[in-house]
Amino acid sequence: MIESTLKTLGLSDKEIAVYLASLKLGPAPVRRVAEAAGINRGTTYDILKSLMDQGLVSYYHEATRQYFAAEDPSNLVDLVEKRRDDLSKVKDEVSKAIPELRSMYKRTGDKPVVKYFQGSAAIKTILKDVIETCAISGVKEYYAYSSSAIKNRLYDVYSSFSKDRIKAGIKVKVLSIGPGGEERGLDERRWLTMDEGAPTYILIYHQKVATISIDADGKPLGVIIEDSGAYQTNKVIFESTWNLLAKRGGVENS
Repeated sequence: MIESTLKTLGLSDKEIAVYLASLKLGPAPVRRVAEAAGINRGTTYDILKSLMDQGLVSYYHEATRQYFAAEDPSNLVDLVEKRRDDLSKVKDEVSKAIPELRSMYKRTGDKPVVKYFQGSAAIKTILKDVIETCAISGVKEYYAYSSSAIKNRLYDVYSSFSKDRIKAGIKVKVLSIGPGGEERGLDERRWLTMDEGAPTYILIYHQKVATISIDADGKPLGVIIEDSGAYQTNKVIFESTWNLLAKRGGVENS
């Protein structure tokens, strides 16, 4: 139990063995620590120096001998806080580097890219991609064919999607296929048909078209097509249908 807890701090098996040996022995020369830990003397000395850097071990000289001693175990909390601060700094640095990394990201030029996803993660991956793509591209509007047969599955997996979309200032026009559906903010909705919809959800957003559907076993399947031609074609069809419904009162019964 103690070993597994120490592992969560990032300590290796050998570091844990040396640290626990130091705790049990009290002040001791490296030879005794090595024997108690079951690790050769040279490696134990290197590990003790590493534990010293982490604030878990200290040393002192007595006559001509060097003694190592474990610090109070409460220092482990300090180590956790230091790791947290370090990770926070790393996160900030990575976030700042993302724009440059994206500029280096190898694209396939004009060739369409098709990505497949399976399981509940497919839904969240695609919905997050909608928000990220719209935010990065600056085209903060997308279009969706929302099917009553599947839309609830989307919110079960990513319940805060609308909240995150609104927070990012992204608008959406929705053509509902099937009954139900409500406006949540920065959205407009028209009904293509009030009959039960097919189990497929289609999203059209900057240079991409994504579909979320359900397979024969009831599991989600997702596809993202990155292709400007597919995007433009689907956008034209959507907008034409949208404008046609406006003339007919917002509903087109099948």
